[in-house]
Amino acid sequence: MLNTMEIQENIINKVAQSGLISLDLAEFYPEGERVVYDIKDNLFHGLILREKDFREFVKEHDWAIYQGKHVAITCTADAIVPTWAYMLLANKLAPFAASVIFGDAEALEDYLFAKAVENVDLERYRDQRVVLKGCGDIPVPTSAYVDLTAKLSRVAKSIMYGEPCSTVPIFKRKD
Repeated sequence: MLNTMEIQENIINKVAQSGLISLDLAEFYPEGERVVYDIKDNLFHGLILREKDFREFVKEHDWAIYQGKHVAITCTADAIVPTWAYMLLANKLAPFAASVIFGDAEALEDYLFAKAVENVDLERYRDQRVVLKGCGDIPVPTSAYVDLTAKLSRVAKSIMYGEPCSTVPIFKRKD
């Protein structure tokens, strides 16, 4: 009968020996609060933007409340909003917000992950077998997987999706 020590010595971690590099995109999750600024709240009767009223609001509003936050500017009302209105908001948010985009919450996540993927050191993955981790506690936009796969395809030996013990092959360089 084997004792616990003998059993532990005989266990082989094949995933660790495989040479796979597991890359969890959740590690790139940009910290900071996300805020969606909906310009619909500035519309007269929910329909039109009155320039004088809007400019007064922009002038008087405390934009410092957005300090360090990631802000998406959008309009969920069925209204025609002139481009300059979004530009005014961006101008006022820029000194305070960590980032400002035009779009909804999903577009904001896409943008933040795209910026994070831009900064990935590809040399670390040159000629390596890479597994892009497929699930976790932090939702990663599909766009981040697409962006990173396109970049890694230039340097990696192979790319897989999923978990090291169960992967879906995506790319394998022909040597």
